[in-house]
Amino acid sequence: MAKPPILRTKSVTTKVTEAEYARLEELASTSGVNLSEWIRGRLLDTSGSSGDTNVLLGELLALRTILINLLFGISSGNKLTAEEMKKLIERADRDKTEKARQRVGKG
Repeated sequence: MAKPPILRTKSVTTKVTEAEYARLEELASTSGVNLSEWIRGRLLDTSGSSGDTNVLLGELLALRTILINLLFGISSGNKLTAEEMKKLIERADRDKTEKARQRVGKG
């Protein structure tokens, strides 16, 4: 027996410019769905496909970690060796994904 169709009776609205609307239509079209379906999917997406954002945030946090440690070392009069720098980069890379998850509240 077929499931009854899901009735969507509530609306969420926003105003966009002509250029923004065209961009939204383009993104929906590229995804192979209509605009309403695409927007609904983006609004309700909790699967983590905001991965691009998480990757970017992770990279930014890793860069921040490296920069803060370098600046702290310089201001303290210390010079980092190549080996210390390598370890700092490895630690920043290792921790970046978890830090990004924590920042967006998924960790």
